[in-house]
Amino acid sequence: MDSFSTLIRTASHEQHMEAETSTFMTDLLGGRLGVDAYARYTEQLWFVYEALESRAQYLASDPVTGPFVRPELFRLAALERDLEHLRGPDWRSTLTALPATRVYADRVAAVARAWPAGYVAHHYTRYLGDLSGGQIIRDKAERTWGFTKKGDGVRFYVFEGITNPAAFKREYRALLDGLAVDDLEKQRVVAECKRAFSLNSDVFRALGEEFPLSA
Repeated sequence: MDSFSTLIRTASHEQHMEAETSTFMTDLLGGRLGVDAYARYTEQLWFVYEALESRAQYLASDPVTGPFVRPELFRLAALERDLEHLRGPDWRSTLTALPATRVYADRVAAVARAWPAGYVAHHYTRYLGDLSGGQIIRDKAERTWGFTKKGDGVRFYVFEGITNPAAFKREYRALLDGLAVDDLEKQRVVAECKRAFSLNSDVFRALGEEFPLSA
């Protein structure tokens, strides 16, 4: 029988691939969009991570979510440094969420308040994704727009507190395997994981509409 970490990965594979291969992300990574599109994407991430991290201190003592709340994963401070670099010192005054981003962030906030195991689904899809695929984005951004390697503009993708990402991911998957919930709840977590990827895809779709490539 497959472990839960394997189950969650295989069950959400289709939604994960849809998010990864979105037109917006393909165009962004292909160097076909300007730095403004990258900055706009970074703004959207701020809303999602604000929802994800604003209640982390309360969830740290929860028996289900507690083991997952790791300060070395927190991204909000790094995102804010990136936004200051990308948008200037007044970045907060121009910060706006796309409707799809608002839906995504609201869902994260709702599960953070009321459903610990559901929070784990969003935690997994975001942090493990950024620790893995995020490194491709960082490398492309540095080369395309000339950001300092692992510096301002791409700090979101730099996990300074994680010296061995492969070992960290193994440890994280072991936490998933030991998730202190019953099988029915695990099925709900898998469904929420799929939902998280779909919400992320909706944001990419909205960004693609805002930054269409001229034919």
